[in-house]
Amino acid sequence: MIIMALDHVRDYFYYGAIFGDPTDLNTTTPVLFFTRFITHYCAPIFVFLAGTSSFLYGSRKSKNELFRFLFTRGLWLIFLETVVNNLIWTFDLTYSVQVFQVIWAIGVSMLALSLIIYLPKKIILSIGLLLVAGHNLLDGIVFEGESPFAILWYTLHQEYLSISPDHVWVIGYPVIPWIGVMTLGYLFGSFYTSQTDPLWRKKWLLRLGLGALVLFFTLRGLNVYGDLVPWSVQDTTPKTILSFFNVTKYPPSLLYLCITLGPAFLFLYGIEAIKNKATDFLLVFGRVPLFYYFLHMIVIHSLAVVGIVLQGGKASDMILNTERWNPELWTDFGSSLAVVYLVWIGVVVILYPFCKRYMAYKARHKDYWWLSYL
Repeated sequence: MIIMALDHVRDYFYYGAIFGDPTDLNTTTPVLFFTRFITHYCAPIFVFLAGTSSFLYGSRKSKNELFRFLFTRGLWLIFLETVVNNLIWTFDLTYSVQVFQVIWAIGVSMLALSLIIYLPKKIILSIGLLLVAGHNLLDGIVFEGESPFAILWYTLHQEYLSISPDHVWVIGYPVIPWIGVMTLGYLFGSFYTSQTDPLWRKKWLLRLGLGALVLFFTLRGLNVYGDLVPWSVQDTTPKTILSFFNVTKYPPSLLYLCITLGPAFLFLYGIEAIKNKATDFLLVFGRVPLFYYFLHMIVIHSLAVVGIVLQGGKASDMILNTERWNPELWTDFGSSLAVVYLVWIGVVVILYPFCKRYMAYKARHKDYWWLSYL
């Protein structure tokens, strides 16, 4: 949750970040590249652990109760992405820009999971592995235009950007691989039931983490499968290293998921028995994820309005409508990475007391069913 805020601060504060690509080897720097790379861990872990929390919630409910929860929550998240999140990201009351991001992906994946839970666990595992490991076989299928079949394919597997005078559409999270990630996360929940032996869990966390990393370095080294864009030798060694780690997020390739979920398993392995002030601090954000997400975007975008005014622009410059969807309009604005990191730390500090109070409120009112949707 905290690392995610770094990426979003960079989106609004770094030079041309809204339209620039920090992974473009021709323009990026190692620091900028890895500032972006470290935030790659956010989305797959969110989606994966959303499946895990669904399993743990379902362990206390019937399958039908879990189905209703996942189905209604999935629809709710899609609504929030379309109506609330797009407004917060753009400050555009006309909704001329529609971007479908991680909340949308979690919502659609929950709709799919609400049906998948009725299948035997071996079938669920097969579906998850097939969608995660096999979806790159579909990379060669490319659509253009806005026919119904093309739009369906953009939703399922192909990143899409459409810019017109009246509207901007961005489908950044095609859902096939994300459904697979949530499905595997659902099965992962069995590692965290009260009956699970902690030593057995740690053994499997280590195996999964190392296995994912071995698979990443093997497939990436062979350069034959697992990512839409192969790596290549560049004119300098640092650029070659960046090319090797420059994996595809939209949609998330098999290698992208290996290099993000693998270290996540190892992280869980390492912190299994650690509890101190640092973990207590981090838990505050983790226990109110949706509240934190919307609040941190409001704060970041509002601070960006202030920042652009201080740089000589207008507040309206931060209303991201179709008129502003022009990279040339942003060349004179932006801050260094040092400023980005300072703003990021400030945002986290500002949000902490609000998140802590809301966490305490949720803990005191567990009988309020609607809090599970917030």
